[in-house]
Amino acid sequence: MGRLFWKFFLFIWLAQMAGVVGVGTYFWHERDQAPQFAEGPPFDRPPDGERRPPPPPRFGEGPSLAGQAGGEAHQAPPPNHRRDRGLPMVPILSGLMVSLLSALALAWYFARPIRQLRRAFDAAAGGDLGVRIGEGMGGRRDELADLGRDFDHMTERLGHLVEGQKRLLHDVSHEMRSPLARLQAAIGLARQQPEHFDETLARIEREGERMDALVDELLTLSRLQAGVAGELEDVDLQELLEGIVEDARFEGSARQVSVELSIAELPTVRANPALLHRAIENVVRNALHHSPPGSTVRVTGRAEGRRLRLSIVDQGPGVPAEALEKIFQPFYRGGGKTSGGGYGLGLAIAERVIAAVDGQIQAKIADASGLVVNIDLPV
Repeated sequence: MGRLFWKFFLFIWLAQMAGVVGVGTYFWHERDQAPQFAEGPPFDRPPDGERRPPPPPRFGEGPSLAGQAGGEAHQAPPPNHRRDRGLPMVPILSGLMVSLLSALALAWYFARPIRQLRRAFDAAAGGDLGVRIGEGMGGRRDELADLGRDFDHMTERLGHLVEGQKRLLHDVSHEMRSPLARLQAAIGLARQQPEHFDETLARIEREGERMDALVDELLTLSRLQAGVAGELEDVDLQELLEGIVEDARFEGSARQVSVELSIAELPTVRANPALLHRAIENVVRNALHHSPPGSTVRVTGRAEGRRLRLSIVDQGPGVPAEALEKIFQPFYRGGGKTSGGGYGLGLAIAERVIAAVDGQIQAKIADASGLVVNIDLPV
């Protein structure tokens, strides 16, 4: 038994004991004040020479009617002497025993889930994030049960975060290994073939730029996961979309992929301009890179009450239905290499930027072919 158990037990038992003693003392006092039947006033001796009539016979004394009639006389009740007025120990001791048992039960009832919580916190602090205590609470419906469920939710969330960090570290290591290997190969080639030094140097520069882009995206993703979304401003979304679509048209012209923009008058949104630009641009470029030559990427926007919806629709191969949620995970590329040679971080960054401004981003399969990405933003 822990200290909390004995504190609960002591306070509850003292309170019940005080109540039992108080109630017992009250009834004892009331009983002591009840009227008593005395033997009667003492017989006063008259002064010398004075006669007084004899006192009337007391009940049961002298000849009775029944005795005169030949029956037995009723005897007078015995003198009602004052009883010994001690404390009623039996009810008090019984009450104390009952209070002792109830105090033990209540202290155990309150201290048991707290001991479970302590053991669970010790296990979680030791790295065991799979510990759960919600089932051990039984059928409790109180604040301690709510605390147990909150603990389970916390450890589950921490477990997902730790697992995500491990997976992210593994993916980063894998992605960094390829450009580093190419850099080492290029350096070795430069040493073996000095006549191709310029070509090798250009290769090294490209790999360096790819690694720099990867590190930049990883830093952005890390800041977003830490809740650093930058300063929020009122962003003119119409102007933002026009700039993104103009850049996408220039990029898609080399592959004969057109980009159409269809928007009405859009309200401003509260967000970080640079991050919101990057998030929407990542979605548009992802659609552009997966679109076959001669196809069209459509970008639409409209206000729906207190929300603003952007839709980016491509005509690419799309993704399987079971992978719709996975495309927003870091380094997910659907089992194939994108035409843009990305690292699979663009949609992950977009999802976290949109979530930072209380928005939502979802993907679904297009009616004909391709993918539809809907972005909902508060206005």
